[in-house]
Amino acid sequence: MGQPDGKRLDAIVARAQQERAQREHGYREKALKRFPWVCGRCGREFDRRNVRELTVHHIDHNHDHNPEDGSNWELLCLYCHDHEHQREIGPATGPEQPRRKGRGAAPQSTHSPFAGLGDLLGRDPEQGSD
Repeated sequence: MGQPDGKRLDAIVARAQQERAQREHGYREKALKRFPWVCGRCGREFDRRNVRELTVHHIDHNHDHNPEDGSNWELLCLYCHDHEHQREIGPATGPEQPRRKGRGAAPQSTHSPFAGLGDLLGRDPEQGSD
């Protein structure tokens, strides 16, 4: 009846990873041929020795959207690329900040992790600490 579920799933994941790597290699090569080897944010220049530190950033964050004209790509150094993705998710953690477009406000925490700590330690809250 075919492979057991675990092996079948492993094969599917391996194939998906391989296809992704091939797709990524394709658009990376195209972007490196099309654009100068300069980070689009900080302006750092790259050459053959360090070009591996230059990434292709998808402007719309969709790695499957790779138009031949490169209109969805920009070259960013590793640091600026990380910062770009942190910028998208970073502010979303604060109170009353939208998580992403159209998702409303982020919920505020009502949990107080140390609320019963004095009781757990057997101390009288009126005494204070030693």
